Amino acid sequence: MAETRELLVEIGTEELPPTALPRLIESFHREVLAGLERQDLKPEQHQAFAAPRRLAVLLRGLPVKQPDRVVNRRGPALQAAFDDSGEPTKAALGFARSCGVNVADLGEERTEKGAWLSYQAEQPGQDTSALVPEIVQHALNRLPIPRRMRWGDSDAAFVRPVHWICALFGDTVVPIRLFGIASDRLTRGHRFHTAEPIPLQQATDYEAVLEQKGFVLAGFERRRQRVREQVEAEAERVGGRAVIEDSLLDEVTALVEWPVAITGRFDARFLDVPSEALVSSMQGHQKYFPLRDAGGRLMPAFITVANLESRDPEQVVLGNERVIRPRLADAEFFWNQDRRKPLAERVPALREIIFQKRLGSLHDKAVRVAALARLLAPAFGSDADRVEQAAMLAKCDLLTEMVGEFPELQGTMGRYYALHDGLDGELAGSLEQHYLPRYAGDRLPETALAQALAVAERADTLVGIFALGQIPSGDKDPFALRRAALGLMRILVECKHSLSLRRLFRQAHDHLPQDLHDPAVIDDLVAFCLERLRGYMLDRGVSSDVFDAASAARAMEDDGAAVDDPVDLAFRLEACAHFRKTEAAASLAAANKRVQNILRKAEQSLPAPEPDPAHFDAEEEKLLYQNLQRVKTEIQALNQARRYQDSLSTMAQLREPVDAFFDSVMVMADDPAIRRNRLHLLGQLAGILSSVADIARLTPEQAPA
Repeated sequence: MAETRELLVEIGTEELPPTALPRLIESFHREVLAGLERQDLKPEQHQAFAAPRRLAVLLRGLPVKQPDRVVNRRGPALQAAFDDSGEPTKAALGFARSCGVNVADLGEERTEKGAWLSYQAEQPGQDTSALVPEIVQHALNRLPIPRRMRWGDSDAAFVRPVHWICALFGDTVVPIRLFGIASDRLTRGHRFHTAEPIPLQQATDYEAVLEQKGFVLAGFERRRQRVREQVEAEAERVGGRAVIEDSLLDEVTALVEWPVAITGRFDARFLDVPSEALVSSMQGHQKYFPLRDAGGRLMPAFITVANLESRDPEQVVLGNERVIRPRLADAEFFWNQDRRKPLAERVPALREIIFQKRLGSLHDKAVRVAALARLLAPAFGSDADRVEQAAMLAKCDLLTEMVGEFPELQGTMGRYYALHDGLDGELAGSLEQHYLPRYAGDRLPETALAQALAVAERADTLVGIFALGQIPSGDKDPFALRRAALGLMRILVECKHSLSLRRLFRQAHDHLPQDLHDPAVIDDLVAFCLERLRGYMLDRGVSSDVFDAASAARAMEDDGAAVDDPVDLAFRLEACAHFRKTEAAASLAAANKRVQNILRKAEQSLPAPEPDPAHFDAEEEKLLYQNLQRVKTEIQALNQARRYQDSLSTMAQLREPVDAFFDSVMVMADDPAIRRNRLHLLGQLAGILSSVADIARLTPEQAPA
């Protein structure tokens, strides 16, 4: 059994960026493991450590050397390796020389493609400690650091200045030189609790020695759990419940090496300010955890996590209370100042803020959204005047002092100021809710008014930016159009508002500046939104073939336009998912595919003309025609009522006459009139079979009986 040891590599730095720390250690850990794997080295266990001043990995059960490798080298082809007399050519001699052997010592490699000279040799594995420096250097080079910094008079560059490197393989120092620093067995403890470097005798001593002697909890997850436990315990001690958001918990964990939770208080008068502003100030500016009482009301207290055990904790508390007081006083001042001017009086000032140079100001956008929202109001069951009023007020809180200081409160402060101005709760709430959903999985606007406003807002943005030609590509999406489109789809589908996307975007397009009118963008935009809907539906368990089939459905009459109503599409998806499990699904899917191929080759366009029964000369085509006439009206009525599952069940009745037709009838008959009439019959069939979904695209789950 191969000998193994434990490898520790620690990079000691100045305080690392807290929000970047999880990404940095994830990358470093992953790249070190990948580098070892490239060298045929695999540890039995591996662990990553990340704290404000260190990135480290500990690998247990790592072989002390690479396994020996068998090296196969292929030389020249045999026909080029020897001349007609069987003597080796220059090519063979050169290959043998490069391998350090005689031609007679070479072997042959034969495959179906030919035969070659070959050489096989065993290459001894290298010592692991000799491979580690390059692996670590490569891993550090690949860290996700947008901008590296330099320090001192060295050309070395990293995310923060590097002060030490600890590298041990078992009890032996691995010689690494990075950033002008040589590795040793010394680590560093807490900046204030331990002044001297701490020697490590073994790589496995790392975590325990740092905690016991260095006042450092090196494991990120363990430290994160310690922070949570301490904050919750402090909250319980003062009779409250801590507001612990994962993002803030991660950031605080990345800021401290030795967490100590303490509770501070502030003047209760500040509770007259909207709680969201107080929470935003505590969380965003000070990294404090707010407290709520049993009734969910904000308490005049907070919990902060210090990075040391102070000999005088009361001074730490007083210091934090002094820091938060002016922050909350600012919020109080903004709250009082902003309420002196009603939102409606701020509307003209929207002209001073540019939304986008060619799309105009926020006032221009508000006017467009208001006009579109009026058109949408009846479909949403909302009052047009109220939707228009909400649209004109929706961005006015961007002009307030509070939102200027706390941008994340846009919409929220609009609601508060609208209520202060005497507007009703539904209208005031729409100023906040029209921003929903802000991210995947977020809640949706609750009222019809807010939903109409949210749809109008997103439709205007999507059409405007598409008209500018700034369509998202790759990872570039500066206007967050993918998120806007997904939010639009979710609102329509989950709130069950049936709208044609083409009609919606045409209406939005009509309100754009004249120089941006380009109807061609509408089809691109519909496709863009349906692609977002596809991803959303696949995440909810819809199979890709079902979505592709339903989204390719075409109307049986008029222009045969493809389905572009997300709510209608959702009904079709449900019906298709059920139909693909039936016995008729496989037979009709195959028939529809065959029909489409015939019509495509014959260049038969849809919708097809009505076939003439006078030109039928086979019983099977007469029978198919009679069945089509029988079910056509019924299917149209069912489709109109969106009873798509019943419609597909009715289509299943065509299975036998369709099979009989293809078994007995030659579509491409010699007589042009008969051939043309049969193509028209198949066109009628294709129209019916594609009216709920293009069932040719379905992959049936059950074979036909």
